[in-house]
Amino acid sequence: MTTALPTWKKETLEVAGTSVELTTGGSGKPLLILHDEIGHHSWLKFHEALAQNYTIYIPSHPGYGESPALSWIMNMRDMAGWYNHAIDELGWNDLNVLAFSMGGWLAAEMATMCTHAFNKLALVAPPGIKPPSGEILDMFLLVAKEYIEAGVLDPSNTPEFPVVCPTDASPEQTEAWEIAREESCRLSWKPYMHYHGLPNLLARLRNLQTLIIWGKQDQVIPVSASETYHDSIPGSELALIDNCGHRPEIEKPEEFVRIVSEFFAGK
Repeated sequence: MTTALPTWKKETLEVAGTSVELTTGGSGKPLLILHDEIGHHSWLKFHEALAQNYTIYIPSHPGYGESPALSWIMNMRDMAGWYNHAIDELGWNDLNVLAFSMGGWLAAEMATMCTHAFNKLALVAPPGIKPPSGEILDMFLLVAKEYIEAGVLDPSNTPEFPVVCPTDASPEQTEAWEIAREESCRLSWKPYMHYHGLPNLLARLRNLQTLIIWGKQDQVIPVSASETYHDSIPGSELALIDNCGHRPEIEKPEEFVRIVSEFFAGK
């Protein structure tokens, strides 16, 4: 994995009726990254590694970061509809998409509506489906820092953990986490972090090459949900990473980048 200093920038786009904070970096084919329920806060080693071959686009969803919330977006399917509108306006097509946790649920919803907009889809431990065994961790029973800690199997041996979860988070960081949690609550509270109809809709992805990545020791979204996703998306690939929790991109970055890179580069 590269150790080069990251090269990225933030800008504001006016698209689909609102302003959106967008982080970009790298060069090559476009790669859309959809962040999780805590928001995008850091450019990490896996971003920099993928940026060697892709132009990375990381929008902050409406209601997260510096992107203002839209009052009409009340659930994940609303958000997916907005994103598909934004992609149309931006003229993005044939996209590779890499999506994390709640962003993975969002990407799955987007794809069920408009599969032709995507080239390949990689979902990293998404909720959206009720796990056949185990329970999705209730992020609202914990403070933000505790929730982030629960997502990593061994924080003390994860070098980038202090980047995503500083011991002494600034007031600005703490506020950003809380704003993200509030919006995640609005989008996913009832039923919590899943949509009953999603498994029945995922068959629409049968012609979209899809990779599902999961840490075997995920304590946030039970690994049992990975099999439901895999079974519901015809032809999908499933990669399980051992000794890893909910954040393989920081817990096992080299393995994660290899798996993702091989998938996007393959036929």
